[in-house]
Amino acid sequence: MEAAGVAGVHMEDQVVAKRCGHRPNKQIVSTEEMVHRITAAVDARRDPSFFIMARTDALASEGLEASVERCKHYVAAGADALFVEAVTDLQEYKAFSEALPGVPLLSNLTEFGKTPLWSLDELSKVGVSMALYPLSAFRAMSKAADVVFETLKEQGSCVPCMDHLHTREQTYQVIDYHAWEKKLDKFQSSD
Repeated sequence: MEAAGVAGVHMEDQVVAKRCGHRPNKQIVSTEEMVHRITAAVDARRDPSFFIMARTDALASEGLEASVERCKHYVAAGADALFVEAVTDLQEYKAFSEALPGVPLLSNLTEFGKTPLWSLDELSKVGVSMALYPLSAFRAMSKAADVVFETLKEQGSCVPCMDHLHTREQTYQVIDYHAWEKKLDKFQSSD
């Protein structure tokens, strides 16, 4: 991954046939197996700035105390940060941050999941230094697509929902199309 320019990875303690961290029936590997996973990544790391984040799904099945103990082993094995999945109480983050001072913690704020949508300020106060919003934009785009397709289906045109669409110029700005076009012009010029 480093050779491909990746700056870091997160490694999970779920079994290989994993489930969404906010769903029931997750299965996790032993602490020893996860430590081996982390150790293998640490041993393979060539760039000391390559970031290794250990994710744990143990909170749901093993409880807070056992999860904290697992994470102590993950950090001792070389994990640079922790991603504690499906936290349901801010005090749980505080327990991790107090037990592992100085270790960055990530909160996964996926809407409609187990973890309440706490503010960044609330998270910071209990020691969380990173927040992940993995599906927020996708959910917004998906809902907008529903509006467009329903309008097309019911009215035979997308004109009634044009206010839900980017203009052509807004789309070009988002994808930086004009910069691409300048490269094409340069490449295609006869000079």
